[in-house]
Amino acid sequence: MRRYMRGVAAVEFAILAIPLVTLAFGITEIGRAIYSYNTLVKSVRDAARFLTSQAPGDPTKHAMAKSMAVYGAPNCTGCAPLASGLTTGMIQTCDSALPCEGVTNTLPTGSGIIKTVTVRIVGYPYNSLVEFVVSDMNFNNISITMRSHL
Repeated sequence: MRRYMRGVAAVEFAILAIPLVTLAFGITEIGRAIYSYNTLVKSVRDAARFLTSQAPGDPTKHAMAKSMAVYGAPNCTGCAPLASGLTTGMIQTCDSALPCEGVTNTLPTGSGIIKTVTVRIVGYPYNSLVEFVVSDMNFNNISITMRSHL
């Protein structure tokens, strides 16, 4: 009887190894996607925080904010982007003087108008390293609006 049972454990392991390895790769890739998304959210927040202290409508400050969202620094040439595939063309910056489509950067209140700034990333493509487990995807727009100090 034992003669017929030789190698059963190896066959069982081979059958279970495929779904276990797929599960491990999937968990790792989803974790990587969440990490990338979190990086993008923080970069947008930092760029918006930078714009809140700048005069509305200054195009050079908007370019610096876009650089900050992509590279993590306001004036960065030759730097690597914070997230793979992120470009300044994906960043939109808006304020009361330079509005974006569909964004209102002034809020009426009982005692005047509150000016805001908005920074958003549009159409960021997430490229999976293990496409047979988690396919490539496009993140939804990542946007933040903050009150301007000026």
